Amino acid sequence: MTRTTRPGPVAGFTFAATAAGIRRSGRPDLALICSKIPARCAGVFTTNRIKAAPLQLTEPRIAAGLCQAILVNSGNANACTGEQGLHDARSCSRLAAASLGIAEDLIAVSSTGVIGAPLPIACFETHIPELARSLKSDAEQAVAQAIMTTDSFPKQAAVRGEVDGTAYNLFAVAKGAGMIHPNMATMLGFVLTDALVHPDLLREGLRRAVDRSFNIITVDGDTSTNDMVLLLANGVAGNREIAPGTPEGERFCAELTGILLELAKMIVRDGEGATKLVRIHVTGASSAADAVKAAQSVATSSLVKTAFFGEDANWGRIIAAVGYSGAAIEADRVEIRFDGVPVVQRGISTGREQEARATEVLKQAEFTVAIDLGLGSAEADYYTSDLTFDYVKINADYRT
Repeated sequence: MTRTTRPGPVAGFTFAATAAGIRRSGRPDLALICSKIPARCAGVFTTNRIKAAPLQLTEPRIAAGLCQAILVNSGNANACTGEQGLHDARSCSRLAAASLGIAEDLIAVSSTGVIGAPLPIACFETHIPELARSLKSDAEQAVAQAIMTTDSFPKQAAVRGEVDGTAYNLFAVAKGAGMIHPNMATMLGFVLTDALVHPDLLREGLRRAVDRSFNIITVDGDTSTNDMVLLLANGVAGNREIAPGTPEGERFCAELTGILLELAKMIVRDGEGATKLVRIHVTGASSAADAVKAAQSVATSSLVKTAFFGEDANWGRIIAAVGYSGAAIEADRVEIRFDGVPVVQRGISTGREQEARATEVLKQAEFTVAIDLGLGSAEADYYTSDLTFDYVKINADYRT
């Protein structure tokens, strides 16, 4: 596996983006990703019981196993828009299919932005044909920018793999900064590969990768109506098919997980107003479920997150969050460290000198809070951000 320093084109995929006027700011807000041939596909979608129109349309199409193009917009979620919203999503799908000359059921439609507003359909009618005419193999950066909402930077990652000497590429792009919490994290993610991959491995690998990346991050505890991650594999690289239960299959899954975790960390780092990326690392739990409970409880605690912002090594808030997490706990076995600096041993403070050292750790942009429960061998990671004044400012007037 070779991680690339700069995402590059994946064979057989083209990209286009434009400012269609969906957003009042005039920023790019409509994008198209297209494979030159129908690609095998897999998807993971929001667990929110209120699902936006694009998901209602796209989820069964992805389940059928083939996708050739993704149409995605920012600025309008097309969620809670009733029958009109579903009609508009279908209209966009039909127009994209006609403009590309492919079957409509090969189109995936995705949206992000304000909930409850009608889709400005005229913007799509004008600009979808334009996008189809301007597709390029090296315009992936434009797509990354067009799908942003409150993001402060585009998020993309790439990796190169190999099967029997035949190279293939994986490229992924995502958006997300606020309303971030499993399951899934509130975001859009599109993963493209020119590898030939067995359909079962695509589904298994994507679910595993999402569970180990987008499902272990939180910014604010909210999960949206529009979340989706799509994985398309067109096989243009010409490699021998990568199958489940093989060393090549395990490597592919590891590569996929790696780039999605990279994007997941970017999302937390870019959490609305965030100044810290914090890894919560729980060890010594009596079960895997308890490890996750403890890690998630700490990662989602508003009091813990504000302490991170204030650069206060307030371990009392951390141990309290562990205590109410529902995980099995024995207080006199708990240990807590900030980047290796012990602040709690056997459930009690190590003293002011160590807290002062821990405070210096909290001044860093990235650090780890390690929590050992002392009860078993299970462990779990979670990634979180601090909670800042700017988060309130950004979300108080999001629609204005």
